[in-house]
Amino acid sequence: MKGVKGLMMMVSLLVVLSLTASSSSPSDDVQQQKWWKWMFSGTASSSISSVGSSIVLPVHGDVYPNGLYYVELNVGQPPKPYFLDPDTGSDLTWLQCDAPCRRCTKAPHPLYRPSNDLVACKDPICSSLHSGEHTCEDLQQCDYDIEYADGGSSIGVLLKDVISLNLTSGVRLSPRLALGCGYDQIPGVSSHPLDGVLGLGKGKSSIVSQLHNQGLVRNVVGHCFSGRGGGRYSPGFAELILGGKSTGLKNLLVVFDSGSSYTYLNSQTYQVLLSMVRKDLNGKPLKEAVDDKTLPLCWKGKKPFKSTREVRKYFKPLALSFDNGWKAKPQFEIPPESYLIISSKGSVCFGILNGTEVGLENLNMIGDISMQDKMVIYDNGNQQIGWIPTNCDRPPKFETMSMRSE
Repeated sequence: MKGVKGLMMMVSLLVVLSLTASSSSPSDDVQQQKWWKWMFSGTASSSISSVGSSIVLPVHGDVYPNGLYYVELNVGQPPKPYFLDPDTGSDLTWLQCDAPCRRCTKAPHPLYRPSNDLVACKDPICSSLHSGEHTCEDLQQCDYDIEYADGGSSIGVLLKDVISLNLTSGVRLSPRLALGCGYDQIPGVSSHPLDGVLGLGKGKSSIVSQLHNQGLVRNVVGHCFSGRGGGRYSPGFAELILGGKSTGLKNLLVVFDSGSSYTYLNSQTYQVLLSMVRKDLNGKPLKEAVDDKTLPLCWKGKKPFKSTREVRKYFKPLALSFDNGWKAKPQFEIPPESYLIISSKGSVCFGILNGTEVGLENLNMIGDISMQDKMVIYDNGNQQIGWIPTNCDRPPKFETMSMRSE
């Protein structure tokens, strides 16, 4: 890992957000909430405003009860809509594909019908999906096999097709981009009925990287989760703070991953924090709800809770303090409402889980629940990550934020 340094910089956010709720949904009975993802662009194309513009993708869903977010992407000619899982923790965008499909999971739309524009084996994008030297049975075709941390996987072939994108400047883009035609999927433990994955990582196969290489956008991705509603990125090592005081837990390797609904800590850190939280709750009008299996640990009050606002006074805020060698250490603050949920039974549940139990070993992963109401920026070109508290229901303005190199 490269040395970690902190710096302050101005980030120009040239985006316009539409707050109109979408009527489309993977399931009709799901109440839609939304967060926003956008790619900041400094455009090189003469056909696009030199002032710069952005691609804005409204994303729908929630951490609980649905446990998923999805974005609508239009692919093909004529363009057809597909609901994809936006994931900054992986690179390749793929669709469940009628190639024909050997194993495909339930999806909200008909299977994608592939184009005939195959990506060759020796293409750099193909090489980026394989470690070391790889051989191809067919030099004119690039096969891929991707596995995810939750046990899910996709096997398929790489091809190019038109993806329709709208800039906030009013320009409509229709670039041909490489994506996966997934004909053999195994669902993971956290999978949902979607059409595929939108890979927003920093690798060559990422849509963001491909758009950047075509001179259409800067290689920067940002997201903002509304609290009302991986190539993982790592800012480095951190110390865990509880209620403004050190827990004694230091040198924690922290990664950010929008593909995870909840936050995960390694087993030792998780157990120590859990012990401290339980100690703080002594004498409080809460007791463990052993009959509520929504998450591993839930508490109930005298009557069912409706909002985390009712219980936040019983819990202390958390923070991750990153050691950048400077006197002022950047802190990623996690208030109680960013690590608690209210279950369908009216219990308050602990949205921080044991990562070692799900195969993350010593990693500490910040998931969607803890990134709510924060603007998180991934500057792939400069290998930096930054964040700032903000109202994710409003269009962002010029802001100052802490950026950290990976």
